[in-house]
Amino acid sequence: MKIQSSNQGDIQVLELSGELDYHSSPELREKLTELTAKQAPKILVNLGGVDYMDSSGIATFVEAFQKAKRYQGRLILAALTSTVRGVFEIAKLDSIFEITATVAEAVECLGAKT
Repeated sequence: MKIQSSNQGDIQVLELSGELDYHSSPELREKLTELTAKQAPKILVNLGGVDYMDSSGIATFVEAFQKAKRYQGRLILAALTSTVRGVFEIAKLDSIFEITATVAEAVECLGAKT
């Protein structure tokens, strides 16, 4: 899996591609922990390039979501492929997370300040 990070105004953006599984989730967990430790107020994860995700990916997002929630931060997941969206639906987490169809929609939801 590849992780690219950037900023869009005050939004921390993580762009993921490849497979998010048991082997690659620790790297993502490290990035998200870094952001939540700094109390990044707005975190956007672009999952458009992720073609496979297992339960360890879900666990990583749940952990980051809980940490962000503690300091009133927001974590939005954007551009999920149908496969990845299915994983969230099976786990009944699609109603817990903020999920948007596109990155642009996520940026709009977060209201980027430059």
